[in-house]
Amino acid sequence: MTGAVPAALAQPLRRAAARRVVIVSASAAVAVAVLFAVALLLGPAALSPAEVVEAITGRAQPVVSLVVWELRMPRALAAVVVGACLGAAGAVFQSVLRNPLASPDVLGVTASAGTVGVAAVLGLGVSGIALTCLVAGGSVVAAALMGVLAWNRGLHGMRLILVGVGFSAFATALTGTVLTRAEIRDVSVAYTWLVGSLGGSSWAVVGTSGAVAVIVFALLVLQVRGLRGLELDDATAAALGVRVQRVRIGVLLTAVVLAAIAVGASGPIGFVALMAPQIARRLVGPGSISLVASAAVGAALVSAADLIAQYAVPGIPFPVGVVTGAIGAPHLAWLLTRSDPTRPGGTR
Repeated sequence: MTGAVPAALAQPLRRAAARRVVIVSASAAVAVAVLFAVALLLGPAALSPAEVVEAITGRAQPVVSLVVWELRMPRALAAVVVGACLGAAGAVFQSVLRNPLASPDVLGVTASAGTVGVAAVLGLGVSGIALTCLVAGGSVVAAALMGVLAWNRGLHGMRLILVGVGFSAFATALTGTVLTRAEIRDVSVAYTWLVGSLGGSSWAVVGTSGAVAVIVFALLVLQVRGLRGLELDDATAAALGVRVQRVRIGVLLTAVVLAAIAVGASGPIGFVALMAPQIARRLVGPGSISLVASAAVGAALVSAADLIAQYAVPGIPFPVGVVTGAIGAPHLAWLLTRSDPTRPGGTR
């Protein structure tokens, strides 16, 4: 009878955790929808809700339709796609490596993508879909190289993090070298992209990035069982039937592709992949992971940051990466004060 009590308690606890995940995910999705609507309304040519609805339904004047469909909606959709990709990618990194400081920013994935993007912009003059594809491919190659350098009878969390930090420093230095050798007029364009900006969003980029992101999300969902096993220690996960190294490589590669999609569409928007999973985890509850909640929170963060970047200072728009950096840097400093490398979770 003693074993029946934990079993009886486990089912209600699982149901309560599932309810929290649904509530948090739905609330974040509602916030994203509200921010999306606000993005369509605001701008130099302010529109009323009725005008936006008319534009969406095809009954508005050509000028209003142009503003909504060609100028504002691609940017608003790009914020959702980029934020969702970064949020989910950060959740995977932090869960697999069991460290709250793990994210594509810290591990060099974003910095490597930034180097490829700057080289493509300055050296080849590409933009749009071509830039997105080059950045995504370069990010995967860089991640594979980091995996080879970190391999020691398998991929292990702390070793991969240390290699990633070193790789990030190298990529940042390489990016600086490329910038110093370019023409000053080209540097300003490349640097705006490097900070992270949604200003150049187009339907072609959003459509391609969104379609690829849906496919990659589906692949990630298929690996959720193994991902949950990796949240435990390797021995326990293996005892549960999880092929630890195979699953770890698979989910990390999937997360790298998600981060690469985001960087290719907008440039390296910092700290979203670090903050979104932690906010989602705190709302959902300790010991829980929800890719959907992390993705929704990430989309809300980028959407809100982009609105702040555009309208916080009248007449002076900023790249969205400036806003996320201003928020994320203090958050990272706070995490570092709480970090404890002797503990599996990485925090006190």
